[in-house]
Amino acid sequence: MIRAIVLSVVSAGYGGILLLVLVETICPIVPSEVIMAAAGVAVAHHRLAFWPLLAVCAIGATLGNFAWHTLGHRLGHERLKPLVHRHGRWLTIEWRDVERGTRLLRSHGHWMVGLVRVSPVMRTMISVPAGLAHMNRTLFALVTLAGTAVWNGLWIAGGDGLAPHIHAWHRAIVWGLDAVLLTIIGVWLWRVTHWQPQDQNIAPQGGHRLSSSMTFASAKGDATAQA
Repeated sequence: MIRAIVLSVVSAGYGGILLLVLVETICPIVPSEVIMAAAGVAVAHHRLAFWPLLAVCAIGATLGNFAWHTLGHRLGHERLKPLVHRHGRWLTIEWRDVERGTRLLRSHGHWMVGLVRVSPVMRTMISVPAGLAHMNRTLFALVTLAGTAVWNGLWIAGGDGLAPHIHAWHRAIVWGLDAVLLTIIGVWLWRVTHWQPQDQNIAPQGGHRLSSSMTFASAKGDATAQA
């Protein structure tokens, strides 16, 4: 599996890698860390150059995150929340994740968008609360570009540094990376199959459940009419 990813990254070229990173940011098919490490191996074998590779990866990730920012910016809380409840299963997104990112931005400010990019937690999800907060698009693009460049650069450099040892530790590295990738895919499948909307007032298919107060008010009105 890892061999196939490395070969795919090399054959895709810079334009294909940009598109692959962009799509992965919007819909995480293959973890971006795996793509970056595979690209780093290609750098070590002089199939790709470090700086152009870093540039296209950062641009692709920024464009993908900008799509999430735009979604939050245009839809707002009221229209986005039902959408997350209906389709969050496939992206493994829950509304509480959005609320967690919103609290993070409120507590520490917009500069957290750039800082979170250099961490394995909420790197993409933070774009939605940033859009809901109507964060300036230019500032969002700049801090996202900088943060993703640092994160991707670390993984590319890691793949580059690991490449000379692949022949010596080939079997262990391949089995280890395959195990990590399969674990990530397994976790994603588990979340998809066990996913449930957290807000019980919004049905998964878009239906709306009446609250107890609304039911009580309706019953009271019927009783008054009958009297």
